[in-house]
Amino acid sequence: MGKNLRTRMLISLALGIVVVFGLLIYSDFGAVAEALSRFRWQYMPLILALSLSNYFLRFVKWHLYLGKVGVNGLSKRDSFYIFGSGLAMAITPGKVGEWLKCYLLNQSHGTPIGRSTPVIIAERVTDTLAMILLALGGLIAFGAGWQVIAAALALTVGVIALARYRPLALRMLSWLSRPRLLSKWVGSIEHFYESAYVLSGIRNVAWATLLSLASWFGECLGLYLVMLGLGVDGGWMVLLSITFINAVSSLAGALLMLPGGLGATEGGIAGLSQLLLGVSRGLAGAATLIFRLCTLWFAVAFGIAMLLLATRRMESIQKAGKTASNQPAPSPLRTS
Repeated sequence: MGKNLRTRMLISLALGIVVVFGLLIYSDFGAVAEALSRFRWQYMPLILALSLSNYFLRFVKWHLYLGKVGVNGLSKRDSFYIFGSGLAMAITPGKVGEWLKCYLLNQSHGTPIGRSTPVIIAERVTDTLAMILLALGGLIAFGAGWQVIAAALALTVGVIALARYRPLALRMLSWLSRPRLLSKWVGSIEHFYESAYVLSGIRNVAWATLLSLASWFGECLGLYLVMLGLGVDGGWMVLLSITFINAVSSLAGALLMLPGGLGATEGGIAGLSQLLLGVSRGLAGAATLIFRLCTLWFAVAFGIAMLLLATRRMESIQKAGKTASNQPAPSPLRTS
């Protein structure tokens, strides 16, 4: 991990601490503590299990995407380690740290970074489409959040349209090949575009969005269980409201390119919970803290563990390669 990336992560961690203190001040520390004391902690294993199911379904999408862009021969174990390592980068601004997955894939499997980079973009595009779909029910019911949803939809459609309009892309590649400074990168850019073109096809976008829809709905169910654990009455309307709350808050954090959506997501969940569910400020603050602990910060911890495993795996592969290269060539067979 580069020095700049470590610095960004430390800054994001500091921002996370500031956000937590800000939320406690807004929600009243005493009221939050009182709400937390009433939380039914037996819900916690199920909430964490839903977060894990989110990671698993997103891994399935990642691994299938790699096959679509021609990354073959990568074991599912190594693929999972690499995917999981990206979760450690969830708190980098705009999740730019997730490019670490492309680096690890290059180092362990030799995959050109230009070929795998569009996979990261496609993940974000289909995640955004899934969040938009999850927010639609609440948009119809409450008539709120349309500005965030419209902005996210416009950005997503724009990215897909740009990837699918081959004439413009080829013209841009031609322009990039002229300057000497950029000409050496043309091969990587061509890999990038061909992968982006494949992944932005209607079928690939459709099935990947369905996987994202299932994975992120699991996270919405996690927030629903948090509310139940804090004593909020359940029901389909409550689930619809919570799904809308999580989706719109996540979209707002993503659009602002904040590290892990810090600040915007917490503020959205706490504020919309009070508005749509009628809960107290203290309970909304407690719910937000528990939920973000079980999603964002649990993901970071899980990702760090996967990064350690991926690093160890790469070291063993490189060591095995050096051992093999240092073996003396077999002596030619003697024939009598």
